[in-house]
Formats: sequence, structure tokens, C-alpha cells
Amino acid sequence: MTLLITVFAAVISTAVWYMTAPCKMRVGTLCLIYWGASLMWTVDAVTEFIEEGAEYFTPKASDMLNDTFLGLTVVALGLVIWTVIVLVNDPKGVVRNALTKKAK
Repeated sequence: MTLLITVFAAVISTAVWYMTAPCKMRVGTLCLIYWGASLMWTVDAVTEFIEEGAEYFTPKASDMLNDTFLGLTVVALGLVIWTVIVLVNDPKGVVRNALTKKAK
């Protein structure tokens, strides 16, 4: 489930990046975060399959629930990291303008 969730996030973020190609919001960074996580979970799945064999394809319900929560956590953490990167880079100057604006 973790692999599936991160692959969906990677595909969706890549589609958004492609549709907004000249965007300054660093969506490409978000794509790389999710594709990297997908690659990591792929290696993990292959390793588990080598160790467990056919049992890998019959997980317990509790294991699937844990993997789902882990996958959603990875997607949320990727969004948090991307948000921090966007706020630090401030491509549209919104944060800079908010901080330098004088109160009336």
C-alpha cells in the first residue's frame, strides 16, 4: 500500500508539473520527493518478496492498515517539506511583502 500511495502521489505531482511547466512554485521538487519515495518503496517491496516469497502477496489486514498510514504519512511529509521549500524561496515575494509591510 505504501508503494501504491507514493506512486499515485508521484504520478499526480508529475501531471501537475507538466501542466504548469513554466511555474515558479517548484513542483518539480515535489515530483522528485515522491519519485524518490516510490523508488525506495520499490526496493523495499522487492527485498521483502525475496525474503518472504509468495507470502508477500497475502498480507494481514493490520499490516495493510499500517502500510496505508505510512503511505499517507510519507505523502503528507513530502507536502510539508515542499511547502517549507516554497516558503523559504518565496518565488512570488508574498512572504517578503508580508514581513516588510508596515502596520497602519
